[in-house]
Amino acid sequence: MSDIRIATAEDQILLDKEAKYCSYGDTVHYIEPPRIFSRCEGSYVWDTGDQAYLDLQMWYSAVNFGYANPRLNNALKQQIDTLPQIASQYLHKGKIELSEMIAVDAKKKFGLDGRVHFNVGGSQSIEDSLKVVRNATNGKSLMFAFEGGYHGRTLGASSITSSYRYRRRYGHFGERAQFIPFPYHFRGPKGMTKEEYGSHCVQQFARLFETEYNGVWDPKVGSSEYAAFYVEPIQGTGGYVIPPMNFYRELKHVLDQHGILMVSDEIQMGFYRTGKLWSIEHFDVQPDVIVFGKALTNGLNPLGGIWAREELINPKIFPPGSTHSTFASNPLGTAVGLEMFKMTNEVDYGAMVMAKGKYFLEGLQDLQKRFPIIGDVDGLGLALRCEICGPDGFTPDKATLDYMVEEGMKGDMIVDGQKLGLILDVGGYYKNVITLAPSLEISYPEIDLGLKLLEQLLVRATQR
Repeated sequence: MSDIRIATAEDQILLDKEAKYCSYGDTVHYIEPPRIFSRCEGSYVWDTGDQAYLDLQMWYSAVNFGYANPRLNNALKQQIDTLPQIASQYLHKGKIELSEMIAVDAKKKFGLDGRVHFNVGGSQSIEDSLKVVRNATNGKSLMFAFEGGYHGRTLGASSITSSYRYRRRYGHFGERAQFIPFPYHFRGPKGMTKEEYGSHCVQQFARLFETEYNGVWDPKVGSSEYAAFYVEPIQGTGGYVIPPMNFYRELKHVLDQHGILMVSDEIQMGFYRTGKLWSIEHFDVQPDVIVFGKALTNGLNPLGGIWAREELINPKIFPPGSTHSTFASNPLGTAVGLEMFKMTNEVDYGAMVMAKGKYFLEGLQDLQKRFPIIGDVDGLGLALRCEICGPDGFTPDKATLDYMVEEGMKGDMIVDGQKLGLILDVGGYYKNVITLAPSLEISYPEIDLGLKLLEQLLVRATQR
């Protein structure tokens, strides 16, 4: 497949250096030649040739509030001029106030006292949550997690991530997971409503506890071999799969009956991606632990963390020295996090996101009616999915989506006289799902533009 975008001489020099000096351990060249980007603003990024691309994935939902958000950037700049760094064993105002903001919000929403512990990113915060869970359950290292779930690529996090390819060469490190089917209704049994399928999945899970011979439960002492169930309320890398609204409530009932904790991984879906601060809020349950990262700082600083119930994380249970990171709760990150909370609390941010998400989803549904290769569309807030299939509207078609992604990166589509590219993210069990995570600050005209660009890609895909 040819690409009309040829690397400039300057880009080629950089690409030659990258090929020689950069580890490819965290590198994916989705297209050849790879683009090298030079600036960003709002919903757009520009490459070194000054070609603009509308970004509908926003750094895997890390930049929820738009590239170069002036208010959040200024919070970082002001912190640099006051207290840019301090050792994490010392206190500063930002750490305390950000912890308070998260904990008070959780108390209001879930009726639970809790505490916040920071780390330098999502995977590292998953590791901390595993420590909290193991400590609170007398060292149990077995977890439940979902098929299609993704929790990171550090050793512990990859052990509870369903993709074997992330741990194949490294083995397991302490934790192990039993992977439970997620209620993926589009690819579930036919003849059930979405809610019926959700209940069916919970009932199948509950069977594990029927007798001691199902292997996870000792009825004589009322104890499970498993410590916690790690959930992404909305599956991220798995394809933005949105479960039925009854699912987590019924699942939590089973977990509570058997003393198993629920850990809600909000790293990709937190901070209003779904129209709520935490995506688990949509499902009327009380999580025991929340893990967060990414958009807390709008991608400006690697800061993540966990909130856990008081009974799991108070200093008598989880004492000083239980875990540590040199840059955890650093003042630059906490300053941006605090400003993000202030910004989103000044207006009904959730209602704004839900309205934009409804508008975007209606546009996707219109495309689905006109293009049979779109098998499924769904969305919650501005977490949206568009599943690309064969002519039957069901058979996964990864090749066509790969083609669309490459075409979008050519930067040669014309809308209203403007030449643009389109950045899409690929997810799903079969890597055939466009996972749409636009800026939450995206304008309605930009949503219309994104839909027009998607339409052009669908036309190219069906006419090639």
